Amino acid sequence: MNELSWVILGINLLTFCLFLTDKLLARAKRLRVPEAALLTLCAVFGSLGGMLGMGLLRHKVNARKHPAFVYGVPLMFWIQLAVGLFFVIRGR
Repeated sequence: MNELSWVILGINLLTFCLFLTDKLLARAKRLRVPEAALLTLCAVFGSLGGMLGMGLLRHKVNARKHPAFVYGVPLMFWIQLAVGLFFVIRGR
């Protein structure tokens, strides 16, 4: 794996950990991680970690309360996947 792959893996791991932290803070009724921070990490190629955090932890999955997460994070993922595939195919 090249350096960029490691960076993207790290961003996704960080995003998942932040979703986990926010979930634990929510359960403890403590000060939460700002939604803007979660969405920003998803936007900078951390959407896979965000989707895993949403799916595995059942966090931010209510479409009425969190439409930016339910619809936006998967949209970011597909866009990021398309960009990644473009650069992989273009690099050959």
